Amino acid sequence: MIDLPTAGVLAGLPGMPDVGWQVVALLVLAALVAGWVDAVVGGGGLVQLPALLLALPTATPVQVLATNKLSGVWGTTVAAVTYARRLPRRPRAVGVLTVSAAAGSALGAALAAFVPSEVFTPLVLVLVVVIGVVTVARPQLGLVERHRVRSVSFAALLAGIGIGVGVWDGIFGPGTGTLFVFALVGLAGYQFLDATGLARIANAVTNLAAIAVFAVQGAPLWTLGLLMGAANLLGGWLGARTAIARGSRFVRVVFLVVVGLLAARLAWEVVAG
Repeated sequence: MIDLPTAGVLAGLPGMPDVGWQVVALLVLAALVAGWVDAVVGGGGLVQLPALLLALPTATPVQVLATNKLSGVWGTTVAAVTYARRLPRRPRAVGVLTVSAAAGSALGAALAAFVPSEVFTPLVLVLVVVIGVVTVARPQLGLVERHRVRSVSFAALLAGIGIGVGVWDGIFGPGTGTLFVFALVGLAGYQFLDATGLARIANAVTNLAAIAVFAVQGAPLWTLGLLMGAANLLGGWLGARTAIARGSRFVRVVFLVVVGLLAARLAWEVVAG
């Protein structure tokens, strides 16, 4: 890395890496963009996590993951609150989805060490490509609400979505919000806008659970993570307001862009080994 002046008074604070202020500024900008993307349709980790990996080559993987979660939870939470205040109240759906997602995330974290990435990543790549193809092939998908099952069956479906996507979040992480949105649209029949709101709430819960585990391990770079978190919070607030103002058609377009980026990243991981 280029030898840059350290980040001024911040350099001496706990959890602040010895990097140039330019690097810190770029990470803060990445957090702002990630917050906006994540609030609109999920997938903010596609922006923020690579930025952290490039900017902090000497940090351990768990430090990078923990700092990414610490930053991202602020934008996710403010977006979840914004959606909850402006969209129809769905307390039962929120309860089922968040509890099952938290359980799935814990299960995924426990299984992470036993799932070979060289097997898991190609399978997820196929899933993401299928998601993109189905969304493009069905122009009306997610533009109107069409619940396919009711009552107990619907609650079971939401629980299955929460556990399944939660496991992905525990094992891998990036793209969790995007998978939540597609599952809620394609399987549960929600509109894109409502699905994004539910996904933000569920994702906030899984992020908080992960941060609790990382905090016990002493992994987060606290000063950097909180500095990025302030920018991520602003991005999340702006993104949620943009999505609510523009509606499901706008969210659908952003969703397809994020799915394409996620597929490209997974494909690169498969090719690069």
